[in-house]
Amino acid sequence: MKKSKLTNNEKINKFVPIFLLAVFMLWMKTYVSQNTQFKLDVDGALQEFLLFLNPLGSALLLLSLSLFFKGFRKYITLLFIYVGMSVMLYANVVYYRFFSDFITLPTLFQTQNFGDLGGSVASLIQPTDFLFFVDVLVLAALIFSKRIKKDRGSFKTKAVLPVITIALAISFFNLALAEADRPELLTRGFDRNYIVKYLGMYNYALYDSVETLKSSSQRVLADSDDGTEVLNYTKSNYANPNEAYFGAAEGMNVVYLHLESFQTFLMDYKLNGEEVTPFLNSMIDDEETLYFDNFFHQTAQGKTSDAEFMLENSLFGLPKGSAFITKGQNTYQAAPAMLKDKGYTSAVFHGNNGTFWNRSEIYKSFGYDHFFDIESYTNLEEGDMAEYGVMDKPFFEQSAPLLESLPEPFYTKFITVAHHFPYKMDQNLTTIGKGTTGDSSVDDYFQTARYADEAIEQFFTQLEESGLADNTMVVMYGDHYGISDNHNQAMEQVLSKEITPVENAKLQRVPLFIHVPGVEGDINHTYGGQIDLLPTVMHLLGVETQNYIQLGTDLLSEEHEELVTFRNGDFASPEIYSIGDVFYDPKSGLPLEEDQLEQAKVLQEHGNYELYLSDQVVNGDLLRFYTPNGFTPVDPADYNYQANPAGAVE
Repeated sequence: MKKSKLTNNEKINKFVPIFLLAVFMLWMKTYVSQNTQFKLDVDGALQEFLLFLNPLGSALLLLSLSLFFKGFRKYITLLFIYVGMSVMLYANVVYYRFFSDFITLPTLFQTQNFGDLGGSVASLIQPTDFLFFVDVLVLAALIFSKRIKKDRGSFKTKAVLPVITIALAISFFNLALAEADRPELLTRGFDRNYIVKYLGMYNYALYDSVETLKSSSQRVLADSDDGTEVLNYTKSNYANPNEAYFGAAEGMNVVYLHLESFQTFLMDYKLNGEEVTPFLNSMIDDEETLYFDNFFHQTAQGKTSDAEFMLENSLFGLPKGSAFITKGQNTYQAAPAMLKDKGYTSAVFHGNNGTFWNRSEIYKSFGYDHFFDIESYTNLEEGDMAEYGVMDKPFFEQSAPLLESLPEPFYTKFITVAHHFPYKMDQNLTTIGKGTTGDSSVDDYFQTARYADEAIEQFFTQLEESGLADNTMVVMYGDHYGISDNHNQAMEQVLSKEITPVENAKLQRVPLFIHVPGVEGDINHTYGGQIDLLPTVMHLLGVETQNYIQLGTDLLSEEHEELVTFRNGDFASPEIYSIGDVFYDPKSGLPLEEDQLEQAKVLQEHGNYELYLSDQVVNGDLLRFYTPNGFTPVDPADYNYQANPAGAVE
């Protein structure tokens, strides 16, 4: 008697329970791991929900690939994918324990990272880690158990497509909620912690792979000939230094103070008759300070990271995303490396996670000797933390001994965070009232600005007390706007005038102070931008820059061209502003007459050409093909900021 044949659905049903169990186990394991093994700073019910949801779409989508295989091979494929995803998750857990970061494709090819990790593998593996693979053993036992019958059937494509559709729907729903809570999450990059928190471990791996491959393809197509055009341009447009200032700070220490979200309109501004930034106002008139009142930020999506990128390299940020994120492994000839050959020690101080904006990686490419991130600030009390790191006053206070421990001369940068959107602050720490426009972002802006101003004054006092002040050049710069044009209605009340397109462009000015002991101070009306900072500072230090590829020029040079090009192609100059598709007279605020358009178009073409050249350099990683005389190339593998987690300088 012949055995009756099972229907296709009966055969398939024997696989479906195992498949669904695999999806559920991987989902739950990933959620628990993300919640307990990584410091993702989940805040609020929505982020908690996203952390719970985000592994589901990935698990369902990737494991559903097994449905395309026939017979017992679909079981083996299911197990293979499951093991692969489990290993990826666990590898990131172990890597995170040492580096406080996630594995990226570039790090897989950085043997130095594995060397650093290798000596500590035993200490990184914990007794409870076997729990990461209990579910793998359960799945394997079910698949290979002889007590559980296996079907030899296969799924038709029309039966698989609904599963994939559901997986994609979950993933897109996840992405939509993430974008609602953190706009431009993928285009700006922000931080790998953010990607994992919002989209999950597996989507992060996909995102990282896509971005890396895109970057690699542009780089692969480049060759040494591509750098000839930009080198010829920078040499022909070089601005010779002003003899009165060249070398005026030679041998001095350098301190950059990053003025988060500061705009020039704050300088000398009075709220209800009271100065908002009294200390910075006093620095404008300081007899040893150069103050630039027509200095513009030139950042795009990279915001703070764009500002840092420009001041360190005199190259523009990218039109989309952040070079800090996508070009972290490039070859650079940044300020710390330029000064290393002059005997300078370099360091960055920042009371936030080192992975934010990929700083812990790109600083290595810049040649920074030390990076003191949040791990270096251990004596914090309640109320010492802002949303993006340590509040400015305790930050400067705890940074003082670290700064004093550095060998001189040093080149350093302090990144402040208290004056950062949304400008919320403990009212017990405020010393000035709020604005009264009814727009909370604008009204609160003044309180955090005052706090930052007081913190900067505290830093200068610390510098005096340490004995470093007389031999230290302090450069203070605003990184980007704090109040966007979405708040122009409120800003009209603040400034008591209409915010026209020209006035809005003028609001993109940020303060620049260069305090040099022994140099006569002045208020300088020269038009310039962040891309001009590197050659300006280098010339003050007596370092010649003519052989370097730098698109900015010395602000103090008589040959400096007063053209500020913005990342979107707009520009500002003393005579013409380009805003959108319209050219304006900055004095009248009106569009230019027909007979003035030719000059405007020449300036526009000039600015666009510089943007093009900069993108060629950054996207093609062209600096790897050219080394200026006297410059020692940087090897990122020589740097390991985790070596001194407590901030000690060896």
